[in-house]
Amino acid sequence: MAQKQYHVTGMSCEHCVASIKEEVSEVPGVSEVVVDLAAGAVTVHGADLDDERLRAAIVEAGYGVDDSIAA
Repeated sequence: MAQKQYHVTGMSCEHCVASIKEEVSEVPGVSEVVVDLAAGAVTVHGADLDDERLRAAIVEAGYGVDDSIAA
């Protein structure tokens, strides 16, 4: 099982967490989405994870992915 982690910008509440979990969970191969609101981190577990699709799902939920900060 693969794992990918992202630093997500713009999250401020539990609604943000739910929105990201909902969008990212729809990406093929995703088995689990863990969102750490305090750290601004999203960890995705699954098989054959597509980085581009995962990033697009986070953006679709209304948030950004900050590559300048290690999650």
